[in-house]
Amino acid sequence: MFYQQTILDNGLTVITERMDTVRSVSLGVWFKVGSRDEGADNQGISHFLEHMMFKGTDKRDAFAISQDFESLGAEQNAFTSKEYTCYYCRFVDDKLPRIIEILSDMVTSSLFNQEAIGLEREVVIEEIARSEDTPDDYVFELFSQAFFPTHALGRPIIGTREVVGSFQHADCAAFHTHHYHASNCVVAASGNIDHHELVALCEEYLSSLPEGRRNNREAVGIDTRERFSLMKKDTEQAHIVYGMPGIPTGDEDRFAGALLDTALGGGMSSRLFQEIREKRGLAYAVYASTMPYSGASQFFVYAGTRPSNISEVLSIIKEEIQEACLHGLAIEELERIKEYIIGHIVLSSESTSQRMLRLGKSQISDTELLSLDETIEKYRRVELEDILRVAQRVLSLDPTIAIISPLEVKKLRRALLQL
Repeated sequence: MFYQQTILDNGLTVITERMDTVRSVSLGVWFKVGSRDEGADNQGISHFLEHMMFKGTDKRDAFAISQDFESLGAEQNAFTSKEYTCYYCRFVDDKLPRIIEILSDMVTSSLFNQEAIGLEREVVIEEIARSEDTPDDYVFELFSQAFFPTHALGRPIIGTREVVGSFQHADCAAFHTHHYHASNCVVAASGNIDHHELVALCEEYLSSLPEGRRNNREAVGIDTRERFSLMKKDTEQAHIVYGMPGIPTGDEDRFAGALLDTALGGGMSSRLFQEIREKRGLAYAVYASTMPYSGASQFFVYAGTRPSNISEVLSIIKEEIQEACLHGLAIEELERIKEYIIGHIVLSSESTSQRMLRLGKSQISDTELLSLDETIEKYRRVELEDILRVAQRVLSLDPTIAIISPLEVKKLRRALLQL
């Protein structure tokens, strides 16, 4: 087995992958909690807690946390998704004991000081404003809201001004108590790491985490999905997201799905890139991808184009999707895309950070953890009929379309209904 795994007495999972040829270690402390686990009255609190973990504990204030990491020559950060939160660090291997102590102190003993909360609320509200001023990002929020109008997956990870502006110490402490426990926690590391040393350090510094109950993920219905989400904004470009339900996390069709995504819009030779950008000059950025979740997924195409080109770009997207749904891919196209994806997988495997992310994501999402060779073999085994079956499974569904543009919403909606 290419990795080692230990479950501590309190339910915390430690998983490592050793790389003998490097001196660095990438380590992440993962919690199975994200915006999917929030209610309408506390949306954005997972992301807010991620910020607050750096703002002080019983042992260190915010400056001391930053100073301690930097004194070790470490690179540290964190991120929140819709399904998990990760606090990660990359450092030289002999700094492991001190890194674990700092990260453990942060995730177990943050004070959620009211003064710090007040300041950080303003920081996150500025982050929300920045997102709203970036239409090629914000259009994905519109898309998700229309895609999951009655589910937490449709809400922005970052929250809203009104809700974030109301957070108090009690809100942070209660959410932390409810979700930051051992059954929801995975410590993943890759690089020049000794598994048994890491297990001993986790037992020393993270045994105080209560066992708790692991967050469950249920399948999400799509019967309430909306057709359009349109916003008028003074922009030079129209930003378009066109999508439908895709392949969920852990689904056996995910390998064929990734190949299909790449064929449609995953590279410069992809169908949509060639048709929309190279042959017709209608967009600078155009791509296709899938955002998988447990029990749900979004396949999407993004394009940024001049407002006058919206109908033409959408018609091309629709035509290419219908073509793939009817005929799948050609054999030479499939083989080329396999080599493209496998090449990227092999190149990313040389990064300790990428290996740690793969370990952590697989473990925290309860999906099968495959070796590099096993993953490559999964892609090698995909046949033309698999691509066609997945295309018909995904691309035959009616789309949800989100657009930010300077056009009047009513006029744009009428034009879309005629496509």
